[in-house]
Amino acid sequence: MDKTQSTGIVVKNRQGFALMITLSVLSVIIALTMVLLSYFEKVQQDSGTTKALIQANVYYTNITNIFQAFKDKKTLFSVLYQTALPLHTLDDKFSLVLQCEPLYKGVNINWLGLENDSKKAALYTVAQDLFEILAQDYNIEDAGRLQEMLVEEIGSSGLAVLKEQSRLHQKNGIISYQQFTALVSRYQFEVDDSNIGSVPWKKYFSFSPEAETIDGEYSSAELISYLFEIELSAVEEWASLIDKGTLEDFVRENGGDYAKRKSILADKTFVEAAKCSVGYAFAKEQYRFRFEYIQGEAKHFEFYGKQ
Repeated sequence: MDKTQSTGIVVKNRQGFALMITLSVLSVIIALTMVLLSYFEKVQQDSGTTKALIQANVYYTNITNIFQAFKDKKTLFSVLYQTALPLHTLDDKFSLVLQCEPLYKGVNINWLGLENDSKKAALYTVAQDLFEILAQDYNIEDAGRLQEMLVEEIGSSGLAVLKEQSRLHQKNGIISYQQFTALVSRYQFEVDDSNIGSVPWKKYFSFSPEAETIDGEYSSAELISYLFEIELSAVEEWASLIDKGTLEDFVRENGGDYAKRKSILADKTFVEAAKCSVGYAFAKEQYRFRFEYIQGEAKHFEFYGKQ
């Protein structure tokens, strides 16, 4: 009998796997569902936000422990990056959706604060040039003021961030997209810039102060097009291929200068840095939490309560 059937768990894929799941990844999925189900059976009679938070912490611990125990991180996260993983019991009393995305897939927004760091001039230059291009392409009304606010936030303790995001008060720099959008909202209110909402920031930037490279393998087609001055349509066509080869080969075949950007790219090294979101049902309500998983260490747990 199939192990997933024996546990009473159904694994659904709403988007369809873009990759063939190996037996090792399947074993992790089975282990994950069994651990989570065993805990669910102990707490299914409880209710309330406090109990939901306790449950979230246990899910968080179990999921990250499984991540740490899995040796082939590239295979594991390549699957998780391709599709959300919904899990639920046949009677729908337990349901959970795990979704992860690469944390360093863009230009680090914090590199805008490195103007006076000569050792990191390449990082500052790529961030500054990109910001200026986006400001021009999307007609940002007062790009200078927006950049001034960004640099202030990068160099501050994040005091302007909303109270409920208390973790952000303890770190320097911009450490999440939520913090970044709060700052952009302040800029929009101050300048009354109707164009700022149309800028696709997440296609170009990442929001984690630890990042000192760009994980080009998972970057957007728009960012790759910008970095290597290759037509966007050509990048999109390449990105859609199942067996597309390496980014370096693609860039060279299309006349791009890979060597120019190599110092800021992760190159062929797998970057073990992911941001994961977990949505789950508890006492007939939906809850969500997020966390980051960087180099074998789980951090920055955030509980978002009822959804």
